[in-house]
Amino acid sequence: MIPWLSPHPSFPPVAQALSEPDGLLAAGGDLSTARLLAAYRRGIFPWYSPGDPILWWAPSQRMVLHTAQLRVPRSFAKVLRNRRYQVVFDRDFEAVIRACAAPRDGQHGTWIVEDMIQAYLRLFRAGHAHSVETWQDGQLVGGLYAVNVGRMVYGESMFSRAPDASKIALAHLARHLHGHGLDLIDCQMHTGHLASMGARLMPRDDFIAAVAARVAAPVPAGVWEYCFDNEPPRP
Repeated sequence: MIPWLSPHPSFPPVAQALSEPDGLLAAGGDLSTARLLAAYRRGIFPWYSPGDPILWWAPSQRMVLHTAQLRVPRSFAKVLRNRRYQVVFDRDFEAVIRACAAPRDGQHGTWIVEDMIQAYLRLFRAGHAHSVETWQDGQLVGGLYAVNVGRMVYGESMFSRAPDASKIALAHLARHLHGHGLDLIDCQMHTGHLASMGARLMPRDDFIAAVAARVAAPVPAGVWEYCFDNEPPRP
């Protein structure tokens, strides 16, 4: 059994998370900004399907990307150098989260339900959520959205409408964060896509310790101001 959350934005210790399903910690509560921030400060995130109660998770292994360990194979480095694109932060957060919520090939639904979209829009307006956007010829073609608490960044979801568009966004984010002293991006779950870019699994106890050391620190000034233009004017 897992606890149902009270109206107060608090959580049980993550050590109480179930082993099956891995990391399920609690249910219920709400998606208020206060509760979401309380969750992220403890390394907990919400994830649930339409029609289910809100479920809160702290898996036994966490996929993380150390920003200094970003992997850029030679072929992808050529893409970053030669492809025409722009990467900007926070130009159109809502478009990014709605693109992430759109069903993918082979999927019949999405975990990013409308209540989640509205909750993260509130986080964005409060300055805690951000979008990293890849644009080509004036069109949004890929990106991701993330939550930032202190010096900790939590990647939530990515999307691509053009080859490598989400990888371009993540590569620019990792390099930019590294330059501002933010060294860790939480990627939540293992995927081959993330592993190919250098992300790896971290045991929960190590992850929670890493979170605790980072969320209490101030957000570096200017860290969410970014615009990279690789689209030189056409002749």
